[in-house]
Amino acid sequence: MAEIKTIGILTSGGDAPGMNAAIRAVTRSAIYSGLNVKGIYRGYRGLIADEIVDFHTQNVSNIIQMGGTILKTARCKEFQTPEGRQLAYDVMQRHKIDALVVIGGDGSLTGARIFANEFNFPIIGLPGTIDNDLYGTDSTIGYDTALNTIMQCVDKIRDTATSHERLFFIEVMGRDAGFLALNGAIASGAEAAIIPEISTQVDQLAELIQNGFRKSKNSSIVLVAESPVTGGAMGLAERVKNEYPGYDVRVSILGHLQRGGSPTAYDRILASRMGAAAIDALMDDQRNVMIGIKNDEIVYVPFTRAIKKEKPINRDLLETLRRLSI
Repeated sequence: MAEIKTIGILTSGGDAPGMNAAIRAVTRSAIYSGLNVKGIYRGYRGLIADEIVDFHTQNVSNIIQMGGTILKTARCKEFQTPEGRQLAYDVMQRHKIDALVVIGGDGSLTGARIFANEFNFPIIGLPGTIDNDLYGTDSTIGYDTALNTIMQCVDKIRDTATSHERLFFIEVMGRDAGFLALNGAIASGAEAAIIPEISTQVDQLAELIQNGFRKSKNSSIVLVAESPVTGGAMGLAERVKNEYPGYDVRVSILGHLQRGGSPTAYDRILASRMGAAAIDALMDDQRNVMIGIKNDEIVYVPFTRAIKKEKPINRDLLETLRRLSI
């Protein structure tokens, strides 16, 4: 493999707390290793539009505590076309960028894999997504912060739920994965979690009611993943009104609250470790892998496995939630 002298770094897709910590770690680790760093603004769109600047250690000072991403992020349909990817490659050639570090989720790493294969270009991915849905890593950057945000919000909603003796459906993010809903429910003492991994197997709402979901409780809170498979909080509330009219139902959709805020210590440390590991991987001639963490050890996960393999939910946690919600 040709010697790497200059790396580019970008963030893509939905923002996640800890992305700035990752940018900082990649930048400073690269400089420490004698590499030049180019910051690419607005993800793949900025790559095509040549929104690229030199990054130095001072560019990433005082950002570890900040949510969002200083490099901004954007969706880019043009990058999904061969012509768009060719434009991106030409821009990187002009800037003499020899390798790329991409921080993002499933869609971002899918684009990275295609680009890497088309141009035989070294890319390292960092799993930046609050959904925690990438295979091969125990946790993704931003997941812990989002989970803590959900817990804090549910704690506040419970005050109202208890005061009015209501059933609350609280919708959290997780279109294809129920990690936030399930672990958020356990952390906040919710009565149940309705997640896409189980919705195709059983009618979770009917099971909830039939298994002694008691009106006599002071309050009842159910976390719902926003997935169309679950029907979302609004859909479930409508079903309760029609099928179980005895319940006083309310809905709260947390939405983009979950993405924002200062990252937790865990996410800052995780992002820092992964960012440094990305440079280690490039220096070791690794390419087209995602940096993951398994049993507190850094691992390299091929893009094909990280993207294509479905990350399983821990079924033991479902049983734990059932036992603790009586």
